[in-house]
Amino acid sequence: MSGPTATRCGYVALIGAPNSGKSTLLNALVGAKVSIVSPKVQTTRRRVLGLAIHEGAQIIFVDTPGIFAPTPGRRLERAMVSAAWAGAEDADIVVLLVDVSRPDGPDTAAIVAKLKTAGRKAVLVLNKIDLVKPPVLLEIAARFARHELFEPIFMISGLTGDGVADLKHHLAAVPEGPWLYPEDQLSDLPERLIAAEATREQIFLQLRNELPYASTVETDKWEERADGSVRIEQTIFVQRPTQKAIVLGERGQQIKLIGARARAELEAQLARRVHLFLHVRIEKGWTEDRERYEAIGLDFES
Repeated sequence: MSGPTATRCGYVALIGAPNSGKSTLLNALVGAKVSIVSPKVQTTRRRVLGLAIHEGAQIIFVDTPGIFAPTPGRRLERAMVSAAWAGAEDADIVVLLVDVSRPDGPDTAAIVAKLKTAGRKAVLVLNKIDLVKPPVLLEIAARFARHELFEPIFMISGLTGDGVADLKHHLAAVPEGPWLYPEDQLSDLPERLIAAEATREQIFLQLRNELPYASTVETDKWEERADGSVRIEQTIFVQRPTQKAIVLGERGQQIKLIGARARAELEAQLARRVHLFLHVRIEKGWTEDRERYEAIGLDFES
């Protein structure tokens, strides 16, 4: 496998505090939308693989849930943080994203401390550089450099793409080895889960702070039609009647909007017509259902 024609393949884990921009950066690195994005923290719940071919290398990007201090007694939060660290431990390269508009948060400090304890070097990516002035940015970089943990340090904007090409060039230096996925594959998510994530993204975007995080979406039916379109039926699970009322909205207008936006997103991703039907169901204990954790790749026992 040695020599100038050898292929390379490796895992690159994107870790960071919640809302540091990991999913936005993943989509920019892959060149397509493979992970949902919203302004709310803790949007990503499972490890999502995004695949990119660059300079003869297949780079397998691992978008992880944000790392934070879980609330005592909340299994879902513990499982999300556990999934993030598992992604970092298994990766060939670890990339720590830091939102430069809030670089000194306790979650980021805890991540740096844990990387030090593990003796794990990482690539530091200072993200959202359009939000701070250059002197401030340089001072932030100098502070992180003192940890002697980061090799090297990049300054980027995942949203605008500034600096992303240089970062991608550096990350293409993964180990030699055969590609693990087909060249045209962009993600490891099955279509049923992609559809559920598209709807969950719209719940975050349309409801913003009105609905707690204790909601989820499942794809119940996937029917291929003779005309090339697909009929998808999904259930949105909430925990209380008041939450169901929020999702439905007055005279059902809110769920119609969520469905319309999710359908448009899916048609763009799947490149075909989508017939999407949404239902809302109250299920108080869904966050303690072992099968649901297994379905989205989270460890129930975390």
